[in-house]
Amino acid sequence: MASLKKYRSISNRSLQKVLAYRTSYIINLASNFVNLLAIYFLWQGIYGGRTELGGYTWDQMKTYLLITFLANSVLSWYSETAISGKILDGSVAADLLKPIDFQSARFAETLGSSLLEGGMSATIIAVFMLMIPGISLPHSPLIWLLFVLSLFAAMVVKFGIVYLAALLCFWSTGSLGIVWARIAITNLLSGALVPLVFFPGWLEKLAMVLPFQSIIHTPTVIFLEQVDTLEIVTMIGVQCFWGGALWIAGKLMWKWAVRQVTIHGG
Repeated sequence: MASLKKYRSISNRSLQKVLAYRTSYIINLASNFVNLLAIYFLWQGIYGGRTELGGYTWDQMKTYLLITFLANSVLSWYSETAISGKILDGSVAADLLKPIDFQSARFAETLGSSLLEGGMSATIIAVFMLMIPGISLPHSPLIWLLFVLSLFAAMVVKFGIVYLAALLCFWSTGSLGIVWARIAITNLLSGALVPLVFFPGWLEKLAMVLPFQSIIHTPTVIFLEQVDTLEIVTMIGVQCFWGGALWIAGKLMWKWAVRQVTIHGG
């Protein structure tokens, strides 16, 4: 309980920090919303009167775009740069002296900021739904519950990927290139740019065996009810597997990094 209290305190401080710099966060969120609008009009042009494309109706595609926006916003640029920033400015040295696990503390910070990020994103989506008719919503409470579980699991998987990418900053004097490379790979292979069914067969099969698909593909197909309950449970199980595997990989990489690498900055 004492350990849980420490991480809850870290989570609360992270939320307060986001509120303290809310202008910067709101600007970032607004830019993401503009990006959402741009992608929406792009897909509107692609459909161009078609009733279906790649197994998705236009109404389903609109829903897909909104879920993609929500899943990407829950763990945003702010959370990612906060981890790499600690390494690059040397403040990670202070964390080494604290009686807390560095990885767990960063996850607690992510959870704290995600409360606001998720709430703001849900508000933007609600506004978008008022502007754009025809959004497909599930009617079953069970689907909503499974979707929320999948969305949380997606955040854990994304945190694992972001954390591993951030640890690469131990071997670098900057994070921008690492972050953009991570974003490009994640957006492509998770289905954030286009649904995985639009990929060539070989690339779709490759994406489905990698952890990235757990971030966007899994929550969206659950929300759109494209799979049955048994398949949903299996897919959430795969998300949990990748979340655990990436967490362990993060611990191993952390031990390697702090033993062999000199921290830059500070």
